[in-house]
Formats: sequence, C-alpha cells, structure tokens
Amino acid sequence: MAHKIAILGASGYTGAEMVRLLATHPNMEITALTADRKAGQTMAEVFPHLRHLDLPALVKIDDVDFTAVDLVVCALPHATSQQVIKALPRDLKVVDLSADFRLRDAAAYEKWYGQPHAAMDLQAEAVYGLPEFYREDIRTARIVACTGCNAATGQFALRPLISARVIDLDDIIIDLKTGVSGAGRSLKENLLHAELSEGTHAYGVGGVHRHLGEFDQEFSLLAGRKVEVQFTPHLLPANRGILATVYVKGDPAVVHDTLTAAYAEEPFIVTLPFGEHPSTRHVRGSNFVHIGVVGDRRPGRAIVIAALDNLTKGSSGMALQNVNLMLGEAETTGLMLAPVFP
Repeated sequence: MAHKIAILGASGYTGAEMVRLLATHPNMEITALTADRKAGQTMAEVFPHLRHLDLPALVKIDDVDFTAVDLVVCALPHATSQQVIKALPRDLKVVDLSADFRLRDAAAYEKWYGQPHAAMDLQAEAVYGLPEFYREDIRTARIVACTGCNAATGQFALRPLISARVIDLDDIIIDLKTGVSGAGRSLKENLLHAELSEGTHAYGVGGVHRHLGEFDQEFSLLAGRKVEVQFTPHLLPANRGILATVYVKGDPAVVHDTLTAAYAEEPFIVTLPFGEHPSTRHVRGSNFVHIGVVGDRRPGRAIVIAALDNLTKGSSGMALQNVNLMLGEAETTGLMLAPVFP
C-alpha cells in the first residue's frame, strides 16, 4: 500500500520540486496539496510543467484531512512553519523544509531569525535532516528539519575534515555562489530579471547570513569546541545551483583522501579525482553532490569545491531522502535521476 503524503506550501519552488520527485516514486501517493493565495487552483494552472500529473487541487491547510495522511512535507516560510506544525496531530510524521527546527538552541534561533521560537516544545523532537550524517536518528524521528541549501553545501565539503581534524579549525573560508531560486518565489524587486541579470553580488556579508547559525551549531558540535567559519554568499543570475569554494589550511592530499574515504559508500556524493573540480551544470536537476579538491600554490593549503542543485539535493531531494528513511523505504528510491545537461 502506498504511503499517503501531504505537501503544505505546494505553490512554491520547493513544493513543486517535491511534487516532481514524488510523482514517480513507486510507493508514495500525493493525497493533499496546500497553498494560501492559490488555493482552489490546480497544480497545472500554477505549474504548467506538472500538467501531465493527476494531482489533487490546491486547498487551504484547514481543509486537509490529516487522519488520511502518513507524512507531511512542510514547504512553508520560516516562522509560519512552526505554527502550522504545532497544530498538526502529534502522531503525524513531518519533514520540514523551513529553518524553524534546524537550530537546537532557542537563543540561537532568536539571534538568527529575529524573533522567539513559538514551538520549542517540539524542537526537542526534531532531528537535523542531513541524511548522510544523521541517518539512524532520522529513521525513528517524528519531525525532521531539512538543512538550508547553503548550509548543506558547506557541510558536505567540511564535515569529514573537521571530524578527522585534518584542517586548521580557525582558518576556514567559505565563498559560495547560489542560484536565484534559493530566494523563493515571492515577488521581490531585487530579483526581477532587469535587476539580477548580467551581474552578481554578495549578500549577507560580514557574518549576518542566517545559515551561519547552522554552521556554528554543527561544526562546533563536531569539533567539541567553538568553530566559526568565514562565509560570504553571492547571488548568481542563474535559476538553480550552488557552488561553494572552501579554503582550508591542511595537506591537500590528506584532505582529498579524507573526503574520498568518508563518502565512498554514499550514493549521492561523488568525490572527484584529485585536481578536478565540479560545476553546477553537472548536477542540475539531480540529487547528486560533486566535490573536488585542488592544492593551492602555497604549501599546506587546499581548496575544496562542492556543487549541488539547491532545489533538489539542497532542499526537496534531501527531503525525499528523509521521507524514505522515516517510512522504511530504500533511501535512494525516486532519487536516482541523472542530471539535466546541458
């Protein structure tokens, strides 16, 4: 019998990507799709690229019968998500794509998101949703908080190196480029084509980007002491993709060997041969991560470059990995799509 899945916030980019992935899953059925302003419309009207699918119409969250649902994927905005999840039946499994349950500390959440958390009683249940590192906890979780797409990319490049203590933990720089779909589907002046195309710019500069909260939490936990990285994201005039160039102090060969060994059995993470570096065009539309290591001209320094698709592996593909784990399915089911090229 197919698992019954509801997607809350299906009219956004991550909601639509979740529909695209779930539509070909052999053991899952989409039984409810919600939207706010677009309630009453069909997914074909909102996303014509999905018109070939037989999908339920978009409805308000209050109109969903959650007794007929096995798991909810919550693709709602930050702050909204915690309120909605708090009102759901307490035995319902939830995969949350917002930032609302990523940070375990209430003070850290308020620092990075500018308001108190409204459901800290549920935070104790939440598991950080990076499957490659929290797989066993995710299997038995009721609430899983998927990571930020920028945070995921940086962590794939760095977590094994921090765990193995093969780099200087006080000398880490993450220079990251991201596609515009990571900013969501809401109308914003700075994301208009005329404002964005033919240029690129940094944002969240100087340690104010919210994903630093995840880096601080996860890297410090791994190291057993405070670790603060330098992180600057840049917005690219591209729809999809994240490319993180990470500068570390450590032996390049050891860095490469450590990453290769750490990801040898991971189905979605590919460590390229030493000296090769990845491109977002080679992971577009897929759940794969490509990681390359290059030696710097200065001895004892390495450059680690990681590429992924922010809407798939950075968001909805990661969510489907978590859904598979939580419902007892093979983790790769529905996710072995080849990248779209060119």
